Amino acid sequence: MSNDITAFPPDGPSVAADLKAAAFVAKSLGDENRLRILLLLRQGRQSVSAIAEQLGISQPLVSHHLKELRRGLLVVVEREGPFVYYELADGRIVLILDQIGRLAADLLNSRRGF
Repeated sequence: MSNDITAFPPDGPSVAADLKAAAFVAKSLGDENRLRILLLLRQGRQSVSAIAEQLGISQPLVSHHLKELRRGLLVVVEREGPFVYYELADGRIVLILDQIGRLAADLLNSRRGF
């Protein structure tokens, strides 16, 4: 393996808690529509209807995925009168999505079969 992963230590007293937290967040990333929503939100806060329109998916489906992303602490909600807006909870989410995308592309390009 050529990449050093020292930022996530392999041992120590808090490893179990760190892994549990990482799995909790990663679970929210396990759906293509959720990833698309997160990538859209990197442009700034959006309403449910704007997200649905831009991604071409139904508003109830967008609401479902936003609920899961909110549960996973990846987005935050902001209310302004009757309007509800969503935005990324942390800008580092975009960096993580970029790294996941690169990793996936590299792994798929180098695979020799299943």
